[in-house]
Amino acid sequence: MEGVVTVTNVFEVSDKIIEHVRMHYAEDIAIVAYYGSYAQGTATFRSDLDFFFIPATMKGYEASIQFIVDEISFDFWPISWERSERMASFHESKTTIIADSKLLYVRSEEDKERFMKLRDTISDFQKPENRMKWVEKAESELENVYVHLYKLEAASLPNQITFYRIEAHAILTNLLESLALLNQTYFTKGFGKNREQIMDFPLKPANLEKDMNIILHSDRREDILQACQQLTKETLEIILAEKEKYPGSPSYPDRLKGFYEEFKGALDKIITACEEGDYDTAFFNSIHVQDETARFLYFAEKGHWPTNLTSHSAYMDAYIRAGLPELIPLLDVNRLSVLQAAVERLSTLLERHLQANGVIINRFDDNEHFAAFLRDSHIK
Repeated sequence: MEGVVTVTNVFEVSDKIIEHVRMHYAEDIAIVAYYGSYAQGTATFRSDLDFFFIPATMKGYEASIQFIVDEISFDFWPISWERSERMASFHESKTTIIADSKLLYVRSEEDKERFMKLRDTISDFQKPENRMKWVEKAESELENVYVHLYKLEAASLPNQITFYRIEAHAILTNLLESLALLNQTYFTKGFGKNREQIMDFPLKPANLEKDMNIILHSDRREDILQACQQLTKETLEIILAEKEKYPGSPSYPDRLKGFYEEFKGALDKIITACEEGDYDTAFFNSIHVQDETARFLYFAEKGHWPTNLTSHSAYMDAYIRAGLPELIPLLDVNRLSVLQAAVERLSTLLERHLQANGVIINRFDDNEHFAAFLRDSHIK
């Protein structure tokens, strides 16, 4: 009976909040809703009521309040329309707050319609044609892991299990958020309550449950670190494999349209720097040119860009296979003439490579030919 009484009291408290809103913030709060265990029917007698509101004016934010009634905590907190939209478009976690909440108060039909459109956004985003967006978001989420993994790898604190568990917690939660996105879904329950959903993911590391258990239970730094490294490695491999399945639609020539024309200016800048003995300019631009050319060639072949998690060799390989001269190893203040010759050769070979792959280079002998091109383009 204790659980029943508490559930009743929780909603009696929320009734008081709604009454307060109607009396003092009727035009300042657009939406009040609750989510979590009560919305999902899994509340216990100790469960708090997770509810939020969307302010319509700056005054509406003043309604935020945290309090305790009958030993049950309440947090009546604001979520802006802008943040709600980020949650609905999976730019921010906690999508379940928008997707699975139940309304307690709406200021107007317009506000209700706007809120329901957020749910439509969630549904639309989950359609198969948006698969690549999910993979990219999963990859972006995985990037958050690496700062914590670095801290874990670099630390030498044998007696600081608190430190290792904090960093491992950050790694694990970010990894799991990445996996949820990779599986085109969101968590409907908080961490600790969502293991069943996690284990039901079709796409996940082979030893996910084993490594999770090590992170949750082990007090050995070496075991925790190895589990975090393995989960990170396997999650990245799954993401990259998924990216390979969804190349972009434009063709190779379309992907590199205008690339050479724009990049020639950077090549000329290096040549000028070499002629003038300006090593600093040659240094920065040579590295930029080789790296960016490799990235563009990778994009042309794959249909998607290399990201921060793509290994250097994976995208530089496209540059090497194209037979283009490497500039970076030639950087030497005493051998700028050698670098200049390599850049001139790169310019020629890159243009030939692009033309051989169907890329049209807009090159004109003089201004009259360019003017004729513009006239013909306009006629078409």
